[in-house]
Amino acid sequence: MAPPSSSINHISNPCVYGDFVSSYAERKSRFMKWLSKLFKSTGSNRGGGGGSTSGRHHPQILGEESMVWPAPRRSLDDRSRADREKEELDQAIALSLAEDLKRPNGQRWRSNTDEDYAWALQDSQLNPSYPPYDPSHYYPRSYKVCGGCNCDIGYGNYLGCMGTYFHPNCFRCRSCGYPITEHEFSLSGKDPYHKSCFKELTHPKCEVCHQYIPTNGAGLIEYRCHPFWAQKYCPSHEHDHTSRCCSCERLESWNTRYYSLEDGRSLCLECMESAIMDTGDCQPLYHAIRDYYEGMNMKLDQQIPMLLVERQALNEAIVGEKNGYHHMPETRGLCLSEEQTVTSILRRPRIGGNRLVGMRTQPQKLTRKCEVTAILVLYGLPRLLTGAILAHELMHGWLRLKGYRNLNPEVEEGICQVLSYMWLESEVLPDYRNMPSTSSASTSSSSSKKGGKSEVEKKLGEFFMHQIAHDASPAYGQGFRTANAAVNKYGLRRTLEHIRLTGNFPL
Repeated sequence: MAPPSSSINHISNPCVYGDFVSSYAERKSRFMKWLSKLFKSTGSNRGGGGGSTSGRHHPQILGEESMVWPAPRRSLDDRSRADREKEELDQAIALSLAEDLKRPNGQRWRSNTDEDYAWALQDSQLNPSYPPYDPSHYYPRSYKVCGGCNCDIGYGNYLGCMGTYFHPNCFRCRSCGYPITEHEFSLSGKDPYHKSCFKELTHPKCEVCHQYIPTNGAGLIEYRCHPFWAQKYCPSHEHDHTSRCCSCERLESWNTRYYSLEDGRSLCLECMESAIMDTGDCQPLYHAIRDYYEGMNMKLDQQIPMLLVERQALNEAIVGEKNGYHHMPETRGLCLSEEQTVTSILRRPRIGGNRLVGMRTQPQKLTRKCEVTAILVLYGLPRLLTGAILAHELMHGWLRLKGYRNLNPEVEEGICQVLSYMWLESEVLPDYRNMPSTSSASTSSSSSKKGGKSEVEKKLGEFFMHQIAHDASPAYGQGFRTANAAVNKYGLRRTLEHIRLTGNFPL
């Protein structure tokens, strides 16, 4: 037999383990052994020192140069020692946690995010071997940012509203800019308002009494509004004797005073600026409008007298007139064809406070020399309205002088309103030139202009045009719209010729 090798050979027989069932004492012992191995700086010699085994031992062979030691038994698990120790550590930790759950609440270990954060900071400061700890932005659950100044609210007082937070001094009214300290406020979109400020912005105020317009029985805000001036006012002012301007139709505000004419009408300050008060003052305007007709190739061959009169004198003249259609509820001009005695205004009244007093009148006998006896116009109206009335009544005179007989009211009043509208248009729009298709004459009426008109007077002219265009009466309103459409389509001259031949507008 060959001599054995001088090295030690570890011979092990296979050992098969059954189900691994270990007690708590065994797991604890194994965990303690693992900890002992972890903290020891040096390990024991795993090759020497026979530990007790549960299997049989091979007999030692004496007298030989080599000795055979019984090898430790190995399991069928071929995993490395490190893997087995890691598994044992996991089992030990799981066991420790299970034991901790069995303890009362007051004895359990606590884990808190804030404490972990504090320990991490402490470890980073005490251990110089690690790089300095640079924490990211950390916001506790109570962190709040002001929606007004976008700054941290901190630990002071704050307001919570609309899903955000505010410093008390940062929650401000969108309108006045002052802090909102009341328990109730108004909200428009995302903008807060004091209730009083919001009402000031949204609740309409009466432009007569300057109070908030009250609600009706149904809880709705009900008010009246002028279609042109957009003046809003309480419905009660239509019946409480509030003065209304006889020219522009606006109601008198409580902080202004209208002028009272001697015939009971009222006149606002803006209309008063250009009001024509007596017959002498109206003569230049009257002759300028006659020139306007002449420029349209519609010259008036007869000299027709023109008088400014009071309301009563005009109404009396209407009663004595057999022919004609009159605008209701109030007529402000008349083309007279009968002989009458009419009281005209000889001298304009003077202003006494808010009243016009001292007007001097004179009766005048009107005799008929042609188809037209005179033209009467209500006094105290602004220049543009007076001119529009004159243009209307002069067209009546032109039709009668030219032999247009027995026209129905819609045709006669409609075409007269067209001439009135055209004259206003030439005054309000200085660059406007109306050129009918059969006429090359300009409608410029520069001779009737008393210098440049103010914006107030232009606005009044636009209102008088609006009145003509939106008149609801069949003769004056619908008659104008039909006549104006015919003139725009065929021209003034062809429209007038068609009326003379057929008594109707061309289609």
